[in-house]
Amino acid sequence: MSSTSPRPAVDPRMLKVLHFEDLHVGMRETMMKTVMETDVVGFARLSGDENPIHLCDVYAAQTRFGQRIAHGLYTASLISAVLGTQLPGPGAVYRSQSLNFHAPVKIGDVVTVTVEVKELVAKGRRVRLACEASVDGVVVLDGEAVVSVPGRPAREPDAPARKA
Repeated sequence: MSSTSPRPAVDPRMLKVLHFEDLHVGMRETMMKTVMETDVVGFARLSGDENPIHLCDVYAAQTRFGQRIAHGLYTASLISAVLGTQLPGPGAVYRSQSLNFHAPVKIGDVVTVTVEVKELVAKGRRVRLACEASVDGVVVLDGEAVVSVPGRPAREPDAPARKA
């Protein structure tokens, strides 16, 4: 058995960590992601949602969309990616998420996800954010998220001076 620990998936030294005290209303972050065939198939396997509208060209061609579409919750998961990595970022924990689906996302679409801080609630260090996903300027999904964010750690008192 090896005594070394496996490497972490993320190098903690590379993280940009925002604490509750660093946030202000109006802060905004955006991410763009091209929806790939492998994303849709992978999400179906991971979630167990194997609806043929996502996986079968023949079936999907007969629907009102005329082709396969991505899972709505796959698109919503891109919001989670922004919340967990950019704004507020590492340490943010979901409390709630509302979602309104407006249009389908197709394989090959470039989804732009934007989140914006709308309210800061000191009790519980909660942050309310407006969330939106769009394709070619058309909103495909919007909603609101509430997350808890860690506060800034208390500074440790200075260590006593060493005697010579």
